[in-house]
Amino acid sequence: MKLFDSPGKENTDECLQLAHEKMKEQGIQEIVIATNKGFTIDRALDIMVGVKIIAVTHHAGFREPWVCEMPDEKRKELEAKGVIILTCSHSLSGIERSFRGKHNGLYPTELVAETLRLFGQGTKVCVEVALMAADCGVLSGRQVMTIGGTGQGADTAIILTPTHQKNFLDMKIHEIVCKPKL
Repeated sequence: MKLFDSPGKENTDECLQLAHEKMKEQGIQEIVIATNKGFTIDRALDIMVGVKIIAVTHHAGFREPWVCEMPDEKRKELEAKGVIILTCSHSLSGIERSFRGKHNGLYPTELVAETLRLFGQGTKVCVEVALMAADCGVLSGRQVMTIGGTGQGADTAIILTPTHQKNFLDMKIHEIVCKPKL
């Protein structure tokens, strides 16, 4: 496992290269990558060839009501290159975020998210985007590479067997390829 000295966008290329090498080594054909505006996907397209790329964005309204962060032009450009792009509710916050905001509590799904953050923000993101992609029906059910990050870019790569949200406790994390030191 590679440990980056600090989290962040500057780790993106190395994270993607390490993930791609591990995918080739293990015969993994699907990768799920978190992205907001497409930067990480652009880098992945330069590094990864011959794999199914699923990009998962923030949900609409994440930063501003009714607005998707990825511009329509960018979405169309990436889809024309064969990237599957998902914009859907975050599996590790969703409606519970509304209750936390209104009632100042912490709820079970958010406890899972906070526990995963003990390993780093990117670890939480990797698990979350795998759940989201599984529930959207774009995964085969075989082991996948997942890529997440802290803020912008990518700094965490994990191999896991995905599950749907209803079977979350059956998910298997097989290997952490890279992540930042905490």
